[in-house]
Amino acid sequence: MKVYEGTVATCDASDSVCRFLVEDGGRIVWTGNELPERFDGAAREVLPDGHALIPSFADSHIHFASFALFHSGLDVRSARSIPEIQARLKEFATTNRQDIIVGFGASIHSVAERRLVSRAELDAACGDRPVFIVKYDGHACILNSRLIAMLPSHIRGLRGFHPDTGEMNQEAYFACTDFVTGRIPPMQVVRNMISAADSLVSSGICKIDDVSGVGFPKDLDVDLERWVARGTSSGLQMRIFFQTMDIGKVLRRRLPRIGGCFATALDGCFGSMDAALLQPYRNTDNRGVLFYEPAKVRDFCVRANRAGLQIQVHAIGDAAFERAVDGIEAALRDTPRPDHRHGIIHACLPTMEGLRRCADLGIHLPLQPAFLEWELEPLEYITDILGDRAMLISPLKTMVEMGIHVSGGSDAPCTLPDAIAGMHAACNHYVPEQSLSVRQALRLFTIEGYRSTFDDVSRGSLEPGKFADMVVLDRNPLDTPPAEVKFMKVRKVILGGLEYRNRDSGPLLTLLKGILSRRPT
Repeated sequence: MKVYEGTVATCDASDSVCRFLVEDGGRIVWTGNELPERFDGAAREVLPDGHALIPSFADSHIHFASFALFHSGLDVRSARSIPEIQARLKEFATTNRQDIIVGFGASIHSVAERRLVSRAELDAACGDRPVFIVKYDGHACILNSRLIAMLPSHIRGLRGFHPDTGEMNQEAYFACTDFVTGRIPPMQVVRNMISAADSLVSSGICKIDDVSGVGFPKDLDVDLERWVARGTSSGLQMRIFFQTMDIGKVLRRRLPRIGGCFATALDGCFGSMDAALLQPYRNTDNRGVLFYEPAKVRDFCVRANRAGLQIQVHAIGDAAFERAVDGIEAALRDTPRPDHRHGIIHACLPTMEGLRRCADLGIHLPLQPAFLEWELEPLEYITDILGDRAMLISPLKTMVEMGIHVSGGSDAPCTLPDAIAGMHAACNHYVPEQSLSVRQALRLFTIEGYRSTFDDVSRGSLEPGKFADMVVLDRNPLDTPPAEVKFMKVRKVILGGLEYRNRDSGPLLTLLKGILSRRPT
């Protein structure tokens, strides 16, 4: 048993703040401003002045396998020129002996040339080994000649295949990603995942909504993620959404959730100007790309809802958002469910009518506030392609005031999994009227993040009966001005009442422990 004394921000329904929290056997047994005598003999930890105890963070949208891969790969997000990307690639190639060099973060907005690195430039930097560089938004990639020559013939006929520049978009991108990830040795994947899990929990993120199922033979990534989450000492709570429209795959694994991006993405993204819009992009005839006809979206949602699965679909543009709402609404008309928690991921450019239907239907919105301060896709670019519609992006305050359940995520590896950065962006929206209060922003990454997968019954707020999964911050977020939120630091992570320490074994033992475990994912 242990007593914590200091500022305790509970994130309960009333956002109570109290002085004491008592943990016993990994559970919270009492909170309040006066400590009952029965706890007098318990060990006590007094928080340093100014520090605060809060619930652990949740990330309600992350591509865990991809994040794990790029976490150990070549990161070019901070490169400021194409020659700098080439130099980093050359250096990385000398120390990394994996069959395919995998990198992440190419952007036209962060380099002086204002364009993507090309196939020829990748060849010049590293032509003797296959190279796969994913664009910052996770919706395109650039390949060198060595890798293009390895691709199966069917990829060459797909939409978005551009061998001259090496850039792959739309279906060609997804197929190339499948091809590359399918060639990564499973034990390397496991090592990457163990390291990524430790990174997340060390930052205070103790539950993730993971969208999975990308290109591994027999969807091995889904199983590896489940086993690693169960077997790692990190204690990371992983809730997997299987990115497929094949409901049988999900049911055979006895998973309760389906959806995400890739096979369940209804459109593209703003970075590639293929997010689906009701009106064309500024000064063009281009309305983006809707990957599926309305009937297919409705059929998928109806069948998944009938099977009792929780559904999430990717929709960035307003046309895709409307199509997502239509699909979920059709499913709920067919088979009503009072507490389904189906979700529309991103919802970057929602319509007001669509938001009203989300409020009425109980549709959850897992958003990524960090996109509002994304230097790899800056506001200047969004304004250039959308005009005045840029001011309608992610209307957080409107959503919350309409009673819609909104949670915060990162879409990692697109943005780094950093709950504090996400909170800062949420309460410093570039449209000031759409900024959340710090209290509301904190709820996005705590109780609402846990609610997204029904985990709020046992985690997400500091209340008696819940697990003692907690984070110590170096300041009280509820007393922190919005402009200073980004300066908050995680000083300690407590899981089940114990301070987190990474004690992972090797990949084989981790897998064995995970296979034998029955912990839910």
